[in-house]
Amino acid sequence: MRIALFATCLADTLFPEAAKATVRLLERLGHEVVFPFEQTCCGQMHVNTGYQKDALPLVKNYVKTFSPYDVIVAPSGSCVGSIRHQHETVALNSGERGLAARAHELGARTYELSELLVDVLGVEDVGAFYPHKVTYHPTCHSLRMTRVGDKPLRLLRNVRGMELVELPAADQCCGFGGTFSIKNADTSAAMLADKMTNIESTGAELCAAGDASCLMHIGGGLRRKDSGVKTIHLAEILAAT
Repeated sequence: MRIALFATCLADTLFPEAAKATVRLLERLGHEVVFPFEQTCCGQMHVNTGYQKDALPLVKNYVKTFSPYDVIVAPSGSCVGSIRHQHETVALNSGERGLAARAHELGARTYELSELLVDVLGVEDVGAFYPHKVTYHPTCHSLRMTRVGDKPLRLLRNVRGMELVELPAADQCCGFGGTFSIKNADTSAAMLADKMTNIESTGAELCAAGDASCLMHIGGGLRRKDSGVKTIHLAEILAAT
């Protein structure tokens, strides 16, 4: 299968290993991965902060760039959620009905990594080997917008050599929420403290997640408190052999 990679701006600029791992994993499974160089930000941060007009050119660019491809994958439940649930709305609110129809259709072909693996490619054992003790944080957007359910856990349970430990209160937000962590810093910090306490209580070496944004927030908090726990993207574990 020929798959287009939407790397996301956060992975491209700060966490490139997540995007690279996605490519290595899919190529190992026998698929061709292409990277359209015209891609930019999906516009989520613009929409979430009330700048829909500024998001419109980004929606147009996404549709133009990825329309030629039958399958698009992104290592981010958050960005996939934006593409599926915001792009059509942004276009409609701007009076662009043709664009809205194309955005809706394209959103249905855009998948978060675990969705692509389980639902489209029909694989739960990707042949990974990762000899570490790991806990998994299911990010809010992946649970509530993209609705990936237990697909990441099903994939992680098949990783050889890895001990997967349950995270207490796993479905509780880490406190990032994009600009929420800036506008409501004290509340965000309190939520992060609870999340870190729960992560450390598992005795895990690493905390995995499918969104670089949440890993950035959690990882920064763990480093500031000199915790021995590290963070890692789901794709990096699944690409390991």
